[in-house]
Amino acid sequence: MPGDDENGPTLRGSCLCGAIAYTIRGPFRLVARCHCSMCQKASGAEFATNASADRAGFELLRGADRVKAHESSPGEFREFCRDCGSPLWKRKESDPDTVRIRLGNLDDPFTDPIQIRVFTENKQAHSPIPDDGVPAFATLPGAPGD
Repeated sequence: MPGDDENGPTLRGSCLCGAIAYTIRGPFRLVARCHCSMCQKASGAEFATNASADRAGFELLRGADRVKAHESSPGEFREFCRDCGSPLWKRKESDPDTVRIRLGNLDDPFTDPIQIRVFTENKQAHSPIPDDGVPAFATLPGAPGD
């Protein structure tokens, strides 16, 4: 692991083909497992596990020319490798100081526990929500109608 400092751990991440590499420094906020249909489509899996961190702690080491962005919702961009398709992170115009990292792309161990499960109303039928004490919400807490 690259190391820890007073701000938290610094972890390395990369895409499947290795064209893109980055470091992200914690502390990490809101470690979430998302079952929304967009995360399912973007990851090709039944859910995505993400962690938020300060954008100031994010450093793209290589592959800036390989990063492609898709505006999945107004002002929200899912960024991925244009060569291998690995989903990497998400950013919002409304919150430019935060980056949401896809934990599956980390090269170093990520040991923070999942803090929340969201959009469980969209979960795949074959993907039960465990009774493990992690709060689970049908939608996003604080969203209209919640």
